[in-house]
Amino acid sequence: MDRPATVRTYLDFEKPIAELESKVAELRAINVDEGSAGIAEEVVKLEQKAQQTLADTYAKLTPWQKTQVARHPDRPHCLDYVRALIEDFTPLAGDRYFAEDAAIMGGLGRFHDRAVVVIGNEKGSDTESRIKHNFGMARPEGYRKAVRLMDMADKFGLPVLTLVDTAGAYPGIGAEERGQAEAIARSTDRCLSLGVPLVSVVIGEGGSGGAVAIATANRVLMLEHAIYTVASPEAAASILWRDAARAIDAATNMKVTAQDLKSLGVIDVIITEPVGGAHRDTAAIFKRTGDAVAGALREFAGMPAEAIRRQRHEKFLAIGRNL
Repeated sequence: MDRPATVRTYLDFEKPIAELESKVAELRAINVDEGSAGIAEEVVKLEQKAQQTLADTYAKLTPWQKTQVARHPDRPHCLDYVRALIEDFTPLAGDRYFAEDAAIMGGLGRFHDRAVVVIGNEKGSDTESRIKHNFGMARPEGYRKAVRLMDMADKFGLPVLTLVDTAGAYPGIGAEERGQAEAIARSTDRCLSLGVPLVSVVIGEGGSGGAVAIATANRVLMLEHAIYTVASPEAAASILWRDAARAIDAATNMKVTAQDLKSLGVIDVIITEPVGGAHRDTAAIFKRTGDAVAGALREFAGMPAEAIRRQRHEKFLAIGRNL
């Protein structure tokens, strides 16, 4: 359902849209009080203009603007997709080594009447939940939990669905002390060794090894305005030019968009977002995502485990060969 205009958060480049939609809201309030036919006609005209401006703006987003959309605070997150797509979801917690990491959620549920294991990065939607989920940046225990859930999926022959939305793995001292790099590597390796289908969807940010650790999949799907990158544009700018303010240049040169990555063979499917981004019509994006995941899983129905593993290995080995 569309979010009411009064509670929408607008990005910097959306200011003309914000002004038009604000004016529409004002005229609607006046028309309720006065019931003027002239005002009603003006509302219709402004609504059409606002919709056209929105469509025109989103038809030509730059990579940096797409980065902003991917990080939009109103954008649906992992648990929103789980609630919309997964029936009877039962979360499973802990890595059985150290602790529970709320940055990566996971569990069992049913997708289109089929039992699946779901793993994903959860960023949180308000201050309290963002702190709880560490803004979607997982520690080693999060990746070890992911491995534990993938082990279970392999044992019981359950497909795995992962929902990727993270700026990257958490870079804190404690995470490094507990083996962050090793945990990411083992999670990536477990993805590659799975004998069941693994489908990943980049729903917002796909940042660095923190994303690859759960996205080394048979099929990698990506929302139209999501980004997938080896490092955040700000981090890349700091490394390349020693100036984080050049993040716009980094985003452009790093080929972070779904359209670029599809042409490079890094991802397989682009899921079209509603005009204005996924947050403008969450019901539509949930349906489109569900349909795309169902289609990807059908490709591997009845395929033996060794063939599933082989397809996954060959997919990643082929990246860059024809460039």
